[in-house]
Amino acid sequence: MPKKLHMVSLGCTKNLVDSEVMLGKLSEYELSDAPEEADVIIVNTCGFIEAAKEESISTVLDLHLRRKKESLLVMSGCLSERYKEELAEQMPEIDIFTGVGDYERIDELIRSRQSTFSPQVYLANERSPRLITGSNYHAYIKIAEGCNQNCSFCAIPSFKGRLQSRTLDSIADEVAALTQKGYYDFSFISQDSSSYGRDLGMKDGLIQLIERIEMIPGVRTARILYLYPSTTGADLIDAVADSPVVQTYYDMPIQHIDDSVLKIMKRGFGEAKTRELLDRMRAKEGSFVRTSVIAGHPGESEESFRRLCDFLEEFGFDRINVFAYSHEEETAAYAMEPLPEEVVAERTAILGEIATRSREASLERMVGQTYPLAIDGPSEEHEYLLSARPLLWAPEIDGEILVNDTGELKIEIGSPYRGRMTERAGEYLLATLEEKL
Repeated sequence: MPKKLHMVSLGCTKNLVDSEVMLGKLSEYELSDAPEEADVIIVNTCGFIEAAKEESISTVLDLHLRRKKESLLVMSGCLSERYKEELAEQMPEIDIFTGVGDYERIDELIRSRQSTFSPQVYLANERSPRLITGSNYHAYIKIAEGCNQNCSFCAIPSFKGRLQSRTLDSIADEVAALTQKGYYDFSFISQDSSSYGRDLGMKDGLIQLIERIEMIPGVRTARILYLYPSTTGADLIDAVADSPVVQTYYDMPIQHIDDSVLKIMKRGFGEAKTRELLDRMRAKEGSFVRTSVIAGHPGESEESFRRLCDFLEEFGFDRINVFAYSHEEETAAYAMEPLPEEVVAERTAILGEIATRSREASLERMVGQTYPLAIDGPSEEHEYLLSARPLLWAPEIDGEILVNDTGELKIEIGSPYRGRMTERAGEYLLATLEEKL
């Protein structure tokens, strides 16, 4: 009888790829949704900000209380890498600790019941075993690890290291292999995707990657996530818009717009250059523009906060992700005087309201338009509705479309269809399918 494995992947999609590699290495295990039945429980943790750290710790402790006797509880990922000494001392509940370098050795660690932290950050390649989760048509492709930026609020470089890019051949080979398994939609991810290839001596690596992906038969759609303002140029924006495969989707976390705060954040670009990039993105036909901002960074005055609010209201982002400032060790901002917690919370709530209005306005702009959709399955909203995603959107973070009219079409989960957005119903768009693509 096969042993059972329960896996929890927390944090970002980059973490998810590493979790899928671990699942690939442990393919002899039967996956289980019930931790009480599992022989091995793995939590791939996030250590980015305080809220993520708290979620990781609470998840691990909850699973410890629910697990059966003699099972193994494994804590891997960013949090265990960042606080390896402290966690090993303070959490005797954990049987095996490992960080961000040994995902492909997880089977060895379980067999030997050994904790280890490799000095090298792991970066999956085309030969890495991997079990894609959550979709039969979409896959995330990690193109690099680490980051060369020095943002004041971010601790990622302290435990993920400097930029480490995969080769074009490695990425293309992985994508081609996945198309042979039926995957046709891809999201390319890293900490700073617009810097891709710079460590390999490539000046325009991401543009070269776009050109390479366009040559692979079977790739219908793709998008690039996590562009950094100071490493994104006009040529890249144009290459995305001109590509027949890569969607005109721009995900560029600006974090702020006020010059004084951007300088404190060590972002490299000020307001003028940031606006120039965003305006060029928005001007592209059919573009979708997503950003992230931080509320309450040290040094953010009431005036600079209002300036950020005004900009977000006027620009018309399709999606805005709002983070409350988190006072993190091993960051430049940790030496600065933090704003009162109530001020950070209030500003976060205000930005959240702006983000909601921006999303609603974006949905309204789509009403009456047709888009290629992928059918993900029955909707949790109602048994007679289907959940779908415009292939312009990124999975999970941008939401879902509810299909309430399929006509006479035969429905295949994961297949692409053309759908017309008929109306907005609260936070959702309703769609009618017109044809199978």
